Amino acid sequence: MGFYGERVFPRLMNAVMNTNERRRIRARVCAPLEGDIVEIGFGTGHNLPFLPGAVTSVRAVDPLERGRELAAARLVASHVPVTFVGLDGQRLPIEDNSADAVLCTWTLCSIPDAEAAVREVRRVLKPGARLHLVEHGRSPQPRVRKWQDRLNGLQGRLAGGCFLNRDMPAIINAGGLTIEHLDTYYTKGDPKTHGWTFEGTATAPMPAPT
Repeated sequence: MGFYGERVFPRLMNAVMNTNERRRIRARVCAPLEGDIVEIGFGTGHNLPFLPGAVTSVRAVDPLERGRELAAARLVASHVPVTFVGLDGQRLPIEDNSADAVLCTWTLCSIPDAEAAVREVRRVLKPGARLHLVEHGRSPQPRVRKWQDRLNGLQGRLAGGCFLNRDMPAIINAGGLTIEHLDTYYTKGDPKTHGWTFEGTATAPMPAPT
C-alpha cells in the first residue's frame, strides 16, 4: 500500500473518525450488541469503548495492521477480549453460522467488492442474527450525487479506496440480508458529499421450514 497507506492514512483516520458526532453514532450502533461478535473494519478500535457488557468477545477483521498499534490503549482498556482473525472482509476465515452479531462502521465504502463482504456477513451470522451498521453513501439529492460522482476518484486515492457514491441499501439487499430498519441523515460537521449516512440493522435469513 506504500508509505501513505501504511503509515499516514491510519493516523489520519484515527483522528478523523473520532469526532464527537461519530462517538455519539458509535454509541447508538453498539448499544444492542451482545455475545460473540465479528467486527469488519476494526480500524484503530474506536468502537471498543462503546461495546456493552453483554458482548463477550470480538473477532476483528481489518486490512491495516498498523491500526492495531494505534488501538493499543483502547485494547488494554477494553473489557472485551479481541482476536484478530483476518485482513479481508470479502473472505472471512470464520465458521458458518457462528456469530451472534456483526458490527460494521464506515467500512463497506472501502471494501472493493462490498456485496461479497455482505454475503460473507450473511454466511457467518447465526440465523436471524443482525448486522449492526453505520455507513456513508449515495445521497438522495441530485446535486449532491453529482458532486459525489465527481469527487469519487480523488476520494479513493486519498482515503484508502473509499467510495462516496455507493448505494448501501442495494448492496445490503444484494448480499442476502434483510434490512430491519435504516435511519438516514447527514452527519453534522461533514460535507454533504461525505456525510449522507445509513444507520441501522439488517438480519440474516432464518432456515426454511422442513
